[in-house]
Amino acid sequence: MTRLPSVGVIIPTRGDRPTELREAVEAVLAQQYAGPLDVVVVTDGDATLPLQAGRSLRGLPLRVLGNRRTPGLPGARNTGIDACETELVAFCDDDDVWRPGKLATQVEALTRAGGEFASCGIEVEHGRRRVARLAGTDTVTAADLTRSRMMMVHSSTFLFRRGALRPDESAPSGQNEDWDLALRAAKRRPLVHVDRPLVLVRWARSHYAARWADRIAGLEWMLARHPELAVDPCGAARVYGQLAFSHAALGQRRAALRWAARTVTTRPLEPRGAIAAAVAAGLVPASAVLAALHRRGHGI
Repeated sequence: MTRLPSVGVIIPTRGDRPTELREAVEAVLAQQYAGPLDVVVVTDGDATLPLQAGRSLRGLPLRVLGNRRTPGLPGARNTGIDACETELVAFCDDDDVWRPGKLATQVEALTRAGGEFASCGIEVEHGRRRVARLAGTDTVTAADLTRSRMMMVHSSTFLFRRGALRPDESAPSGQNEDWDLALRAAKRRPLVHVDRPLVLVRWARSHYAARWADRIAGLEWMLARHPELAVDPCGAARVYGQLAFSHAALGQRRAALRWAARTVTTRPLEPRGAIAAAVAAGLVPASAVLAALHRRGHGI
């Protein structure tokens, strides 16, 4: 029989969602993956969090570590990578759930393709609604991730060869570190994508959804790191529209309208420009727009 590669699963947590964290860990441990598995939970926050997380995970075969690097999500992920000696590394957020067979399916696809980095489809949960988000392809290129964020290429789907890449700890408040990592990986070699919803992503419990100043900083960071994002009209207009909406959500009307105008000039059919302008004008609250989008499994 062919030996299966060892996999280290990194689960970062702030320790404030103990029920969700245990569900995430139990789903990883229930994968029935036949190869060696090393599950590492990395806590990020005050000194009491490792103890709190350890209590919620009592009796499970894993390690709980404190973040030993830059505070924040990228540092926590890299702490987990440093602690593993496995051939592959996988990420799972503490509020997401891997479906049965997720890991074995991705490892098989990655091995068969001789790839370096894999992702998969997801199912987005918001309230009582669940919506599958698929890519419609079995490979994801850098051009794909430039033209569209492709939110199904989500951090909880990542599986990659340890030592090839690491999250960038300079990402402002951890914003867009997953998009940056996937884009850097795709520039090296197309991502191997399993287009089935193998991860349940719980958007309503996200720490990042409405941190508008951080989102602005994260988008500007991406534009500076990846200049090609401003070249493709479709991708550029999407980013400009997100910047416009974020400024509008903060009540920064002038900046919002400036980015909205840039959005429409870059690509007239991009809807985020008009939506941001409506929020900036007070015609609709940003929270109502987000709620309507999330019910359909989409973000701004």
